[in-house]
Amino acid sequence: MAEIAVPDGSWTFNGETLRIVPGSDKDVHDLRKTLGEVVVPLEAIAGVAFEPARKGGHVRLRLRKGADPLSDAVAGSLGPPADPYRLSVPKARAGAAEYFADEIRDTLLVYQTPGGPCEDYLLPGPNVPISATAGDGTAVFDGERVRLEWTGFANTEKEKAGSQEFPLSDLTGVEWKPQSGMGYGTLRFRIKGEGPRCRRRRTRAACPGASNGTAARPPWSPRPCSPGCRATCPSCPLPCRPAPTTCTTRSCAAWPSSASCTARAC
Repeated sequence: MAEIAVPDGSWTFNGETLRIVPGSDKDVHDLRKTLGEVVVPLEAIAGVAFEPARKGGHVRLRLRKGADPLSDAVAGSLGPPADPYRLSVPKARAGAAEYFADEIRDTLLVYQTPGGPCEDYLLPGPNVPISATAGDGTAVFDGERVRLEWTGFANTEKEKAGSQEFPLSDLTGVEWKPQSGMGYGTLRFRIKGEGPRCRRRRTRAACPGASNGTAARPPWSPRPCSPGCRATCPSCPLPCRPAPTTCTTRSCAAWPSSASCTARAC
């Protein structure tokens, strides 16, 4: 058995499974704390490495494609602090971390564990029901249906449409994009028979299919609108005026998808 325990968490390998427990340190990301303990079977592991750095380094686990539903859902978009398969190691524990990674690699070699894609998930998904709340709504999944409920921050089109509910059989996919800078984070559900994807990236937009997602919005205050503001969705019912004015509502469908639009209404 090999084990490494640091403030960022503890990893224990017994030759068959890798047990990952997040640390209780204040710097441990909330997502890792929410996920809690993760048990990874040996056959799900494609590789492991210790990556040295000036102040220590990281142990990074690489899973086989298709082995983990979480990895499939985030598609590599998780930042390092939120990645449950990455352990930050202080300089004093660098030697132990390198030995730990060697132990897992040697076991993979001895058992000739395949590194290619998996036909089925080898790690479990989250327990249901499960919900996620963003700036303009809440998504709830009970194992059979997805329900979207809008908050007071939702745009006019979503408020008019009201709560949405879709059986699992009607979904063709789910896309998650994390918040980046002052942009929105997005959770979008793809529905059978949905029209071509709107060119706008944010689901809060008033365009076809946009009501099927929630978006986390940044803080907002009215600002002058530039004359170059234009709606990027050709079917958007709320085009911006070309003349500069002061924004006083939240109905501008082009904000902030156009780089020149600096407010919610034009």
